[in-house]
This record gives sequence, C-alpha cells and structure tokens, in this order.
Amino acid sequence: MKLKIAIQKSGRLYEDSVKLLKDCGIDLKNGVNKLKTESDNFPMEIYFLRDDDIPQYVEDAVADIGIVGENVLLEKNKKAEIVEQLGFGKCRLSVAVGRGEKYDGVQFLEGKKIATTYPVLVQRYLDTHKINAEIHEISGSVEIAPGIGLADAIVDLVSSGSTLFMNGLKEVETVLKSQAVLIRNAQLGAAQQEILDKLLFRIRAVKKARNNKYVLLNAPNDQLEEIIRLLPGMKSPTVLPLAEPGWSSVHSVLSENEFWDIIEKLKSAGAQGILVVPIEKMII
Repeated sequence: MKLKIAIQKSGRLYEDSVKLLKDCGIDLKNGVNKLKTESDNFPMEIYFLRDDDIPQYVEDAVADIGIVGENVLLEKNKKAEIVEQLGFGKCRLSVAVGRGEKYDGVQFLEGKKIATTYPVLVQRYLDTHKINAEIHEISGSVEIAPGIGLADAIVDLVSSGSTLFMNGLKEVETVLKSQAVLIRNAQLGAAQQEILDKLLFRIRAVKKARNNKYVLLNAPNDQLEEIIRLLPGMKSPTVLPLAEPGWSSVHSVLSENEFWDIIEKLKSAGAQGILVVPIEKMII
C-alpha cells in the first residue's frame, strides 16, 4: 500500500514541495519531465500535476493527498481537507487599482470592472461587502488589464508588490492571505491515513526545526541564573561546567521569532562566545 501525493510539476511551489519531502527523508526518483514517480524508502507515489488540477485529483481520490496553494484550493471549492499549513509559498490575493486613483474604501469597486483569475474568491469577497461589480476572468497578465481599458481594478496574487508598481498599480485591499497547504481526500482509507500520520510526524519535525535555532554560549557563573531566565528552551537549558573556573557552557533552543531580542539581552547579561546552529530536525 502506498500513499499517493500530488505536487506541482512546475511553478512557485514545486521546488519547496520537493525540498520538504526530501527534508522528511523521502527519496524521490524525479527525472526530467516525469509525471509520476515513487520513493524507494517510503511508501509513497508522487504525481506531478498542474496546480489547478490538484484539488480535483484529491477530491476524486486519484491522489490521496496534495500540496497546493490555499488560494487555489478555495477557488476550486473541491471536497478536500486541509491537514497542515506548510509555511512556504506565502502570498496574498489583493485588490489593486491605478496609482492615480483616489481610493476611499472597498465601496470604490461598486459598479466597476474587475479583472482576475480568481472569480470565485472575488465574487465571495464582493458578496461579503454587498458590492455589485463586473468580474472579467482572464488567465494571465492580469496586471495589464487597467492599462488597456479592460478593467478598472484587478484582484491578483501579490508577493512583493513590484509587478504592480511596474504596471502603474497600487495595492488597496487584501482579499485572502495564502500559503502552501497539505490537503487530503475526505474519505481517506485507514491504511493511507496511517502512512499520512507518519508523513505528518516528519513534516512537523522539519517545520519545528526551521522555526528554531540551537544556541550555545559561555556564561559567567555569577550571571548564570539571569542568563537561564532569559532562555525559554524546550524545557530548560543544558548547563555544563567549563575548564576555566567560574564559567559554564549553556545550550538551548530559541524560536526564530524571538531570537534577536533574546540574543541582545544575553549579551547584556554577560554571555560570551555565542554560537548559533541550524537544526535539521526537531522532535518534541
């Protein structure tokens, strides 16, 4: 029995999806232009598909699970369950208008023409705000629509906003924040669920490792209590005596979100020789 997973065959999520599986210790025999492969060391088959097709394949149980952008899943509105947010492929689906427009709120869109590749999400957004607007569904180059007179506004994916700027647009509203998610068929069998649970265990260990750093430092013993207080760690820091009297080596784990603030406080408290090491896997 194998777990069948669908991932992008190309595009912005492909490399991160493959890297995640490899970080989970899963070997992939993904030759050039192959649409299907399998792992030698994990009961898994991998299908390389267009991202728009992945929710349908998972709903139909052609694939048991898939990695896809949350925006695509919600746009396609298929019967697939999100089991894990993966933390990569982050973007936002946003409303943009011409930089010269006087935008005074979402009511600006009343009666306007909106170009997008996400008509379902845009209509849902308009309905929520009780706005009547005309949606033009186009498949690509959405950002040029206002410049050629096709639309008054667009709704498109935004990462840095540089593409909008280059096309004379400004971002004015966020419709949806999105990232890559792991989805599963709603009727997944017991055998496949058991394999999925093993995969999720590995994915969560990799995610925890990415969000944390291993820290080693030297601390004067008269400041040891204060330095330990600053280090939350997983339970408590490891403290080992150094060869030099009056000093100890302290080992701990810090969250990426609070890392720099705590490092500054540790230095102020007398910590020296601070080493920061990436963590490959983290199992709690």
